[in-house]
Amino acid sequence: MNYQTQQAEKRRRQQDAAAHRAHLAAQRETERAKKSYERAQATAARASAADKKAAEREVARLQLESRLAEVESLNTDLARDLADIDGLLAWTLDIDDYVDLESLKISKVKHPPFEPGGLALPSPAAIEPKHTPEPVYQEPTAPSGLSAVLGGKKRHQQAVEAARVAFENAHSEWERVRHALHKIYVTELARREKMEAKRVAELSAAEEKYEQECKKRELEASSHNAELTKLINDLAFDVESAIQDYVSIVLSNSLYPEVFPVEHDHAFNLGSRELTLAVSVPDPSTVPSVKGYRYVKARDEITSTDLPIREKKDRYANAVWQVAVRSLHEVFEADRAGKIHSIALTVGVNTIDPGTGRPATVPLVVVAADRETFNGFDLARVVPQATLQHLGAALSKAPFDLVPADTSRGIRVRGQ
Repeated sequence: MNYQTQQAEKRRRQQDAAAHRAHLAAQRETERAKKSYERAQATAARASAADKKAAEREVARLQLESRLAEVESLNTDLARDLADIDGLLAWTLDIDDYVDLESLKISKVKHPPFEPGGLALPSPAAIEPKHTPEPVYQEPTAPSGLSAVLGGKKRHQQAVEAARVAFENAHSEWERVRHALHKIYVTELARREKMEAKRVAELSAAEEKYEQECKKRELEASSHNAELTKLINDLAFDVESAIQDYVSIVLSNSLYPEVFPVEHDHAFNLGSRELTLAVSVPDPSTVPSVKGYRYVKARDEITSTDLPIREKKDRYANAVWQVAVRSLHEVFEADRAGKIHSIALTVGVNTIDPGTGRPATVPLVVVAADRETFNGFDLARVVPQATLQHLGAALSKAPFDLVPADTSRGIRVRGQ
């Protein structure tokens, strides 16, 4: 079970805030200087002979400014990393490592809104055709008077026949167009009904899928809550596996800086009430070894200065001692109910044995501590190495060189 509390995240952000702001400011300055340099280069290329020297001087100035900003950014990041390593114990002291399991229950499942998209829009309606008015037969006016006597009747009869033919043709054409438009409308109406039926079916399927997903989330939340309830009950009745699981939650909540990641492995024995805890720390070669960066103008390059070997060794050893004390603190503080009476802790480095070529762990700290003794310490004021020595720990004489701690005399829980 992975548990990252909002409190721990908030504290992490607060601790990194100042360094992060400085880092962003340095990045912005680097980018600004770089762009200014590129603009100056372009200007120099376009400059006349009279302005060329001035433009070249400006290019050189901005190049220097850009490189110095880059150096500042590198040194800001380095300072943050070194400060993180030096403050591994301080990281956890103002955080309550206790995990309230009840607070991990999901009181209300949050479902995303149902978004059908285009399926929510009905298919466009089929547009009924608009017909021209139906042709009406109008018979020519019959002649009268002298016109009728002088052949008007015959001409009228011819006009009537012509009018009837014209009407019949016009009406046939009107019928033909009307029938064609109606056929198109019926086809479009059928197509629209088919599209609408498909849309409704797809919308129904999408709604059903959404409901199934909601039910799945509800079931997962219910299962999650049931597991937590069981864990809480098992903890109350001292079930060994429950105590083991709770410690897993606590340790997964232990946030370390990216520059110094650690891994935990543990086992709890109910009979002895002892937790066996193994903590893996990074290999010394992965820890920053640079003291600072500077720009060498003559070679136009950024170089680094290595930390003195003594400083590298002291920082790494101090980090290992801090991890050991921090690990004891986090478990004992999180275990408010006092289920764990003692911790047998090993802090080591996973490496390759040069003699066998096979994976091996080099123990750098081996210590046992009981709850009552350890909880009597004021960790805000201790020196981690001295604390471990007070507990009778076996400590490596040279952690940076991966010299294993001497455990030949055995380790016992030492009282105050």
